[in-house]
Amino acid sequence: MLVTGKEILQHAHKNNYAVGAFNISNLEIAKAVLDAASECKAPVILQTSESAIKYAGFQELSAIVKVLADKTPVPVALHLDHGTTYETIIGCIRNGWTSVMIDGSHHPLEENIAVTSEIIKVARAVGVSVEAELGRLSGVEDNISVSEKDAFYTDPQEAVTFVKETDVDSLAISIGTAHGKYKGIPKLDLDRLQEIKKLVNIPIVLHGASGVPEDQIREATKLGVNKINIDTDIRVAFSDALKEVFQNKPEEYDPRKLLTASMANMKKVVMSKIEMFGSCNKA
Repeated sequence: MLVTGKEILQHAHKNNYAVGAFNISNLEIAKAVLDAASECKAPVILQTSESAIKYAGFQELSAIVKVLADKTPVPVALHLDHGTTYETIIGCIRNGWTSVMIDGSHHPLEENIAVTSEIIKVARAVGVSVEAELGRLSGVEDNISVSEKDAFYTDPQEAVTFVKETDVDSLAISIGTAHGKYKGIPKLDLDRLQEIKKLVNIPIVLHGASGVPEDQIREATKLGVNKINIDTDIRVAFSDALKEVFQNKPEEYDPRKLLTASMANMKKVVMSKIEMFGSCNKA
C-alpha cells in the first residue's frame, strides 16, 4: 500500500526505530526491496535519485512502484532523494511520489530555509511530505558530488532555527557519513545526533549509511535516527551476483536468469538492513 513518507516516519519517530530507504532505478531492485519488506513485515521507502529518473523516466518508475505497492501488504512510500531542481520536484509530485526531498544544503542557512519553505508550500497542498538537509556529506553518488573540504557537520542550533522556520517533516543531518564507498571506517558523531534529536524532536534522516559499521547504525537508531538511506550496498549486491553468474555460467544469456540471482542477493542485503534498523514487524 502506497502512503506518505510522513506517515511512515512519524510512526518510527514515536516508536524509536528506523525505516530503510532504498534507492531504486528499475523493476528488479524495486521487487527485491518490496519482497524483503513484505517478508520482514516492515514499512519501507523506495527512493529515486534525479539520475535514476533521467535513466528510467517519471512515469515508468511511478508505474512500477504503484503496481508493486498495491500488491505489497506493508506501508510503502515513494520518495525523491536529493531533489535539487524545482522542475524535478514538481515532476515527482505530479507523477505520484508521496514524499520529496529538497536538498538546499549547499546554500547558506537563510537561503536553504527559503527554498525549502517554497517546496513545502507546494507539496503540503497536495498531501506530499518533505525532507530537507542541513549540513553537507562528502563523497560521490549519482549526481551528488561534495569534496571533503566542502563537507561540514550539522550545527544543532541551526537545526533548531531551520525546523522552526520551515516546519519540515524530516531532517537529514551530517554527522560523519558520506555518499558512495568509504575510504576508511566512518565514525559517527553520536553526541551531535543526540543533541539535535532532543532539540528538534522530529524524524531524523541518515544519508550515506552503506558501509557504516553495524554497531554505529544500531546506536544511531537508538538515539533518534528514523530513516536510513541505502544505495551503494544494493548496487554492490546486484553486481556481485551478476558477476558470479557470468563466472560460473558464462554460456548463460537469458536476462531473467541473470537478474534472478541479483534480485535474490539484493533481497538478502535489504532484509539484513531492515533487521538492523529495528523495523521488522513494525508494519
